[in-house]
Amino acid sequence: MSYYISPRFLDKLAVHITKNFLDLPNVRVPLILGVHGRKGEGKSFQCELVFERMGVEVVHMSAGELESPDAGDPARLIRLRYREAAEFVKVRGKMVALMINDLDAGAGRFDATTQYTVNTQLVNGTLMNIADNPTNVQLPGAYDSNPIHRVPIIVTGNDFSTLYAPLIRDGRMEKFYWEPDRDDRIGIVSGIFQADGVPRSDVEQLIDRFPTQSIDFYSALRSRLFDEQVRDLIHSVGIEKISQRVVNSNDRPPEFRSPDFRLAHLIELGSQMVAEQQRIENMRLGREYLGKEYSDTRRDDQTKLSDTAAKASARNWSASEFSAPNGHTTPANGNPPAERSPVQAPTRATSYEGSHSGSRLVASMMQQVRDLIGSGGRVGIEWVDPRRFRTNAWQSFTTAQNHAEAVTALEACLNEHPHDYVRIVGITADRQRTGESIVQRP
Repeated sequence: MSYYISPRFLDKLAVHITKNFLDLPNVRVPLILGVHGRKGEGKSFQCELVFERMGVEVVHMSAGELESPDAGDPARLIRLRYREAAEFVKVRGKMVALMINDLDAGAGRFDATTQYTVNTQLVNGTLMNIADNPTNVQLPGAYDSNPIHRVPIIVTGNDFSTLYAPLIRDGRMEKFYWEPDRDDRIGIVSGIFQADGVPRSDVEQLIDRFPTQSIDFYSALRSRLFDEQVRDLIHSVGIEKISQRVVNSNDRPPEFRSPDFRLAHLIELGSQMVAEQQRIENMRLGREYLGKEYSDTRRDDQTKLSDTAAKASARNWSASEFSAPNGHTTPANGNPPAERSPVQAPTRATSYEGSHSGSRLVASMMQQVRDLIGSGGRVGIEWVDPRRFRTNAWQSFTTAQNHAEAVTALEACLNEHPHDYVRIVGITADRQRTGESIVQRP
C-alpha cells in the first residue's frame, strides 16, 4: 500500500525539525510544534510518514502517561524521555524527535467538570521549562552540568484551546492547523485503495459523496468491505469452532478473495456508517442519564466557548465572502468575525411556499435560499454544535435540488438542531462551492 504525504505537512515538519538542529545566529527557535485539527484527519500518521521519509528516529509518549497516582511521575517521565532522545542523537548520529500524541486529552481542561490535578500543573510546567531551556533538562534528585542535545518536540491534539495558555504561546510552541484540502484527501484516499485497483475517478466521486467525513472514515470503510467474507467464514466453520480455527489450528490461515470495490457498493456501506454516526448524535444518552446537570453543563460550556470559537476560527477566513441580503458578509468557510456582536433574531416570515405555522424560518433565510436556487445550483445544508464550531467541523444535513425541497430540508434542520449553528451552501453542477452563509447561531 502506497501512502500519500501532504506537501504542506511535509514542509512544516521538515522545516521545524531541521531548524531545531541548526545553529541559527540570533534566532530563537520554538522547540515545540503543535499539530492540531479535527479528529481522524491523520495527524499522527502523517507525522510517522514524515519521520520515516526524513530518517528521523522518534521517542513516543501518549496522553495516558501524563497522569499517575503518584504526584510528579508524569513530569519525571517527560524529562526522562527527553534526555533519552538527546542521548540517541549523540549515540546514533541521527535526528531524533520526542512525540506526544493527544496532548489535549491528557493535559487539557474541557469544561468545569474536568479534574485538574497537581500532575497536570507539573506537566505544563515541565514542558514550558524544557521549551525555555532545551539543553539543560535535569532529572529530579540529580544534576548534570554538561549540556545535552536539543531535541524538537512534536505534539498532536484536537483542541489546543483547552491547554494552559502560556504553554502554547508563540516562542514556545509553533502551531500548525492540519485540515487536508480536496487534493490532499484525494491523494490520501487513493493511497488507501491503491492496492485494490479503485480508479482515481471513483475516489473523487466517493469523496464528493461524503465531503464532511474525516480521513479515517475511508480507512474504516475499506475495513468494512471485508465483513461479508469474515461472516461467511464464521458460518462455514461454525460459531462454536471459529476460535479454534483462527487461533489454535494447524490448517493454513483463511484466505479471502478481493471484496466488491465498485463505487456503488462503497457508497452504500459509507451511507450505513454515516447513519450510525447520526444515531449517536441524535440519541445523546448522557442527557437521559445525567438529566439537568448534563444539560446545564453543556449549556454553560457552549456559552463560554461560542466567543472563543469565533476568535479561533477568524485566522482561517477565506478572502472570498458571501453577501447576505441584510448587507452583512460571511466568510466562505462560514465562520463569523470575532468582533461581531450577537445577531438578533429578525422578524419571522408569516407564510411562504412549503412552510407551516410555527416555522423557525425567517424572511432572510428564504431570500438566501431563493438566490442560491435562482443561480442554477443546488443548496447544501450543514450544521455544527458550538463545541465543534471552533474547529470548523461542519456536518452535512442534506442537499436540495429545488426551492420547495430546500425550504423543507432547512426547516427540518433548524427544528432538529435548535441550539446548533446552521448554514446554507451554494453548490454548482460541478460540485464547486459558490458561497456559504450561517443562518442560525445558538
